[in-house]
Amino acid sequence: MSSTTAHGSAPYYFVPGPSRHPVMASIGLFFVILGAGQWVNGHDWGKWSLALGLVWWLTVLYQWFRDAIHESEGGQYGHKIDISYRWSMTWFIFSEVMFFGAFFTALWWARVHSVPALGSLDNAVLWPDFKAVWPSMAAGATASPAGIIEPFQTMGPFWLPTINTALLLTSGVTLTIAHHALQVGNRAKTIGYMWITVLLGLTFLFVQGYEYFHAYSELNLKLSSGVYGSTFFMLTGFHGLHVFVGMLMLFFITLRLMKGHFTPQRHFGFEGAAWYWHFVDVVWLGLYILVYWL
Repeated sequence: MSSTTAHGSAPYYFVPGPSRHPVMASIGLFFVILGAGQWVNGHDWGKWSLALGLVWWLTVLYQWFRDAIHESEGGQYGHKIDISYRWSMTWFIFSEVMFFGAFFTALWWARVHSVPALGSLDNAVLWPDFKAVWPSMAAGATASPAGIIEPFQTMGPFWLPTINTALLLTSGVTLTIAHHALQVGNRAKTIGYMWITVLLGLTFLFVQGYEYFHAYSELNLKLSSGVYGSTFFMLTGFHGLHVFVGMLMLFFITLRLMKGHFTPQRHFGFEGAAWYWHFVDVVWLGLYILVYWL
């Protein structure tokens, strides 16, 4: 989406013709969900259904986005379409705020309510050795009194999470520089800083992968490590997935820039991806403080 075209050169509101893409994408997602459900329940054929569904779905998305780009570059998108895209991206990011809000709330509830309640006098007879403190706040509080959770070590902020924080904050700066360069028509500078942003995002993912390896192999910290392990991996894992998606968005925007798409006046495709990336940055700052420091 290159956003608005010059006044008077596009229809008041572009309405595309009937499209096969929605139903075709739904078919692909059906096989994804079917395969995933069967695979986790021990049916080996589920992985093939999952793979087929993913290939099908990604192929449809490629065709769908290609058609949308052709419509945009063909001058079909006017001011009203630009507004529609902006509202759509705004509501999408709002839904992501609610998504992460649910996991941050689960972390808060466990720390402020669940753990203190388990350490109350009512439960002292059942678990006399239980320490009603969050694992990251006191040494030795990571073992299960009932013996159902293996002892583990918590993940501190140094040094991998801090390095990743620096990477994401730097990527936000390089993306902003690229945006300002695009606004003044300096395409070469825009492309250069966009590639730097993509590489910073990719580096973040590699560092997080090493962090997970360190957690599993040296700290014995796993998804099954009680509420600390589950909230840690759910928050950092889903954030990593969003970094991956955002990095792909910026990657394809960069390829489009290299093909000559977007102008200083028409570049909401760029702006939408930038909004998403800055949202990912903000979520990480909250995660870095609440998960690694507190």
